[in-house]
Amino acid sequence: MAEAHRAFSLSDSSATELLGTALARAFLRARRGGAVLYLRGELGAGKTTCVRSLLRALGVAGPIHSPTYTLVETYELPAFDCVHVDLYRIQGVIEVDELGLRDYLGDSLVLVEWPEKGSNALPPADLDLVLHYADEARRAELTARTGRGTEWLDELGHDTNLTSYVSNLT
Repeated sequence: MAEAHRAFSLSDSSATELLGTALARAFLRARRGGAVLYLRGELGAGKTTCVRSLLRALGVAGPIHSPTYTLVETYELPAFDCVHVDLYRIQGVIEVDELGLRDYLGDSLVLVEWPEKGSNALPPADLDLVLHYADEARRAELTARTGRGTEWLDELGHDTNLTSYVSNLT
């Protein structure tokens, strides 16, 4: 399968939030069960900001906590669960295995920050998001890794709210 790819220029944190909201809308339109989204980038690049807006757009009404210390936060929605994972403090693959992330697969949306620390103990990504610093702005690069990820990315490309606000680079 050829990998589908999109890149966006995000001028500020509002644009990063808009990307998260658009990812949620696109996920719901393309949804056929669960999916795995990897979020990569340096500290402060906007991974958690993107996840928070994605979760809000999916309908999470209560507090959204960063799982930096708890490692896993689960949010129950009427149709599926969202699982937010932060592996920044993980010391090895054994610790990742102990999280039991594969138990969440199926109908859940699994959002993994710092997936590079999880190695092959993680479920594979359907969609991979990398946030880079680009001077005062950010650059978001999304790559579909599966057919499900390609459908998700295609739906994202049709989101006029996103494409009218951020610069579409590809």
